[in-house]
Amino acid sequence: EADHGTAVVMETSTGEIKAISNLGRTKNGKYYEKLNYAVGESHEPGSTFKLMALIRALEDKKIDTSQIIDTKNGILDFYGRKVRDAKKGGYGKISVAKAFEVSSNTALVQVINESYKDNPEKFVDGLFKMNLNQKLGLPIIGEGTPKFTHPEDKMNWDGLDLPWMAFGYGISLTPLQILTFYNAIANNGLMIKPRFIKEVRQYNQTIEKFEREVISESICSDETISVVKNMMKNVVEKKHGTAHNIYSEDISLAGKTGTCQKNYVAKDPDKMAYISTFAGYFPADNPKYSCIVVIHEPDKSVGYYGADVSGPVFKSMAQKIHAISPMVDEVESDMIEDVKLDENYQQYFAEAQKKFSTVPNVKGMSGMDA
Repeated sequence: EADHGTAVVMETSTGEIKAISNLGRTKNGKYYEKLNYAVGESHEPGSTFKLMALIRALEDKKIDTSQIIDTKNGILDFYGRKVRDAKKGGYGKISVAKAFEVSSNTALVQVINESYKDNPEKFVDGLFKMNLNQKLGLPIIGEGTPKFTHPEDKMNWDGLDLPWMAFGYGISLTPLQILTFYNAIANNGLMIKPRFIKEVRQYNQTIEKFEREVISESICSDETISVVKNMMKNVVEKKHGTAHNIYSEDISLAGKTGTCQKNYVAKDPDKMAYISTFAGYFPADNPKYSCIVVIHEPDKSVGYYGADVSGPVFKSMAQKIHAISPMVDEVESDMIEDVKLDENYQQYFAEAQKKFSTVPNVKGMSGMDA
């Protein structure tokens, strides 16, 4: 009963978009493809952005994953505005690694704010260095524009921007832009442009081929990649991980949940809605595919957390893809090329391309011959 949603599956090594679905709800409760939300809808990413923020802090040597953070009973105050944890009372004193796994807002906000409050430019510039502020340059019209506020913009930057950015608020990204970053982690740092068209063919001739386009050879160090990959795996595999409910013995999954408030500016509880997200990849140890599921305004009475709404969709798709993916063995072919047969086929193909203005007499022929 959500308003709309999107799901995308990308091949890790090539950037090929293997599947994409966008569904919006009509007034009578039916769903159809209204808009390409994956490409065009830029929105606040919420907790899925904690991956980007944490990578930046690790790269700048501001933190270590074993560092202990006090979650302050689950509430922080910034200029009268509250940052709250999903768990009432907070998580006590936990490591940065566990803070990521349980998606503690208070812990991650403290980490980023304390590390960069005296030099917020370093944090934002570091995010830009990872290409997060750039469009992907897709061949599809209407790509949403990433939105970030920079400390140099004195008119728009204030004391809330840094802590709010740490857990994915005050910024905007499209689902496909988020997925491209997550795919880079699965791809050991290599960021690849999403590819919708592999090649254009006519008969058996390739007219145009579209090669893999690299956006960045390495978004961060191998050491950081290794650290965050382990944390993303623990999000699903650890009992305290926010997505432990989608753990499967059949296929290893890795990723990050995101539950972002929507329409919160109105301060009306009835108008408050959520964006539920899960972004990740599978198999966790040798990623073949990355995937993102984003669902806007799910029925709050049923559930709205990313783990409850988008996570199960991610799991079901991963299991299906894993189940139908064939095991491939290459064997040398003993077939001998038949030149005469190929010539005959070429003649047939040339004949078949001709245009005829009259219908031939096919009386008495079988259906196949006709």
